[in-house]
Amino acid sequence: QVLLVESGGGWVQAGGSLRLSCAASGRIFAINVMGWYRQAPGQQRELVARISNVGSSEYAASVKGRFTISRDNAKNTVYLQMNSLKPEDTAVYYCKREQSGMDYWGKGTLVTVSS
Repeated sequence: QVLLVESGGGWVQAGGSLRLSCAASGRIFAINVMGWYRQAPGQQRELVARISNVGSSEYAASVKGRFTISRDNAKNTVYLQMNSLKPEDTAVYYCKREQSGMDYWGKGTLVTVSS
C-alpha cells in the first residue's frame, strides 16, 4: 500500500502563487509516475501535470507556462508550483502515484483563487 499526503493548499488572490507538496510513503517502487489532478465543483477530475521518476513531464494546456511540476526522488515527494493563479484554477487538487500498474490517490487539498 502507498500513502500520499498533500499539503500547501489554501486561499490566494488572482495573480498569486501557491506551492503544493505530496509525500509518498509505504510500498515505494523506483519506477513510477507522480502527478497532480484537480476537480472543480460539478466537473470531472482532470490532469494538471505529471512527472516520471526520470523527470519527463507533461502539462494540461490550461496551466502550461504558469505551473511547474518537480520531484525529489530521495524524499518521494512531488511539488506543484502554481503561479499567476486564476479563479478558474479553483479546485480540489489531488496527488496521484502510478506504479506497478496501480494508481494511488491522496485525499486532496483545496485551492481557492479569488478574483
